[in-house]
Amino acid sequence: MQIQPYLFFDGRCEEAIEFYRKAVGAEVGMLMRWKDCPEKGQGMTQPDDKVMHAKLKIGDTEVMASDGRCTGHPSFQGFSLSLEAGSDAEAETLFNALGEGGQVQMPLTPTFFASKFGMVADKFGVSWMIIHEKS
Repeated sequence: MQIQPYLFFDGRCEEAIEFYRKAVGAEVGMLMRWKDCPEKGQGMTQPDDKVMHAKLKIGDTEVMASDGRCTGHPSFQGFSLSLEAGSDAEAETLFNALGEGGQVQMPLTPTFFASKFGMVADKFGVSWMIIHEKS
């Protein structure tokens, strides 16, 4: 059994995918648009060009994403995605890339439990924790 995060970007999914490709090396495994949906109806009025479902691979983890209802108001509250870096330098690179256009919640610094740890909300409002554990 696996738990996979599913993020709804309310109309900004394609922009988010491109951002995560650059920031963390995300690879797109699947992408379906609303125009590809054979069963429209039941309140599905999203624009044809928007993302119905996407699957991204970030490191060894799959993250799913969608434009959802395309209301333009994504809300990511009550969770963070944690990203383990292989070195302090990688932690800084990831933190800075994800923080571009976002908001630092806790600066990337040494802590009692990690050589580098920080928290940042990216420009879509997704909260990330970046960690490089002590050796």
